[in-house]
Amino acid sequence: MLFGLTLNRQLLSVQRCFLQCHNIKSGLSARSAALDSVLSEFWSVCGEDGVSLGEAVREQHGKDESVHRCHPPDVVVFPRCVDEVSALAKVCHNHHLPIIPFGTGTGLEGGVSAVKGGVCFSLRNMDQVLNLHQEDFDVTVEPGVTRKALNAYLRDTGLWFPVDPGADASLCGMAATSASGTNAVRYGTMKENVINLEVVLADGTIIHTAGKGRRPRKTSAGYNLTNLFVGSEGTLGIITKTTLRLYGIPEAMVSAVCSFPSIQAAVDSTVQILQAGVPIARIEFLDDVMINACNRFSSLSYPVTPTLFLEFHGSVQSVEEQVNTTEDITQSNGGSDFQWARDAETRSRLWKARHDAWYAALALRPGCKAYSTDVCVPLSRLPEIIVKTKEDLIENRLTGPIAGHVGDGNFHCLMVVDPNDPEEQHRVVLFTERLARRALAMDGTCTGEHGVGLGKRTLLYEELGPMTMQVMQSLKDTLDPNNLMNPGKILHPREP
Repeated sequence: MLFGLTLNRQLLSVQRCFLQCHNIKSGLSARSAALDSVLSEFWSVCGEDGVSLGEAVREQHGKDESVHRCHPPDVVVFPRCVDEVSALAKVCHNHHLPIIPFGTGTGLEGGVSAVKGGVCFSLRNMDQVLNLHQEDFDVTVEPGVTRKALNAYLRDTGLWFPVDPGADASLCGMAATSASGTNAVRYGTMKENVINLEVVLADGTIIHTAGKGRRPRKTSAGYNLTNLFVGSEGTLGIITKTTLRLYGIPEAMVSAVCSFPSIQAAVDSTVQILQAGVPIARIEFLDDVMINACNRFSSLSYPVTPTLFLEFHGSVQSVEEQVNTTEDITQSNGGSDFQWARDAETRSRLWKARHDAWYAALALRPGCKAYSTDVCVPLSRLPEIIVKTKEDLIENRLTGPIAGHVGDGNFHCLMVVDPNDPEEQHRVVLFTERLARRALAMDGTCTGEHGVGLGKRTLLYEELGPMTMQVMQSLKDTLDPNNLMNPGKILHPREP
């Protein structure tokens, strides 16, 4: 235990972790002096309050919201600016210490686990909204700024940032995982909404992926380094600023719920709505198990059948046209009359119920844990994969309500599992592998928005193939030749 011990005993305990990670074989007194030097360097950069060896703090930073077990770092540092991030990275680089960036810990694939020990860079103190350009529809933020905090800051400007993964995640963390969410069908994912990034590389070098201070709406200048780092999950560098596209808040927003007799009818409606050119803002699918869970958890009363949650944005007139077209399409596919949510309070309650799907699923089996896995397939294959997935769940006696961003072909299984039942946990692991391979067989991907992290490295190799993976490994080796940046994520460890 590190908490409650004297500083000397803390140093000795952390020293052992560092020695195991880095195979230092010099004498004990020399090792102690070296460790003392490292911690002294950390303190000189961000002060004693900016360095933590406490066990509780380390464990908090060694796990996200996934089922992957906690791997705490050896020490957590709390830089306050990019210069401190750079200085700390240089110390880690000089001493060959792994670096694990940490935003809010809301990831779902074990991306913050310190599997090789090392130093967690907790970026919560870098929480400034910088350089808002209302007339240009862009803003620059530091990594401690979350999605909700930015939109609260923008409230009186008539602008908003629409990418909404559900969790109140760090915006730089969302860039690092290429997050998306319910609005992606209209506004795109983080890849489409990041204009520029400030990144600290493994050796402490600071780069700007589109040039320092640059924020053009489009560019064809050179390699697209911005999108190289979007989705890199901290394996190539630490994102310390991101410049984002903003959008005008629509004049009118209307939400609706529509029930269907079958999954096929719901997905057919979705395809036809998109084919008709309706610029729908959100179109979310919930299967019968999920809508039942939401009804019970959020005190709703929707029919327990496949269901679409929809939202329309635009002028009053354009929204009315969108709604009329969409209603005609859904009714031609056997959909029910729309249940409307026109005012802000009712719409907020409706979408809160959708975002609370995780907790609604957990409430189906009190005392159990939840694990969310996602895949993405071409729209035409969505009914087939959902039907087969539901059959798989029933056959293997698993609880897994389905919710999806149906306009993108992306859906989630919210697996509810007994943490004290190893056999059930094993069945869940096998199920998630079958689900991903089912998506790959249908020309899809093993993850639409959660990322690879620890859990889907083998599946990524199957998806991309050996030559593409070799190119990815070469990029990693070039930018991080000592494999210090978030080691063990996305790519399998290289053979010695």
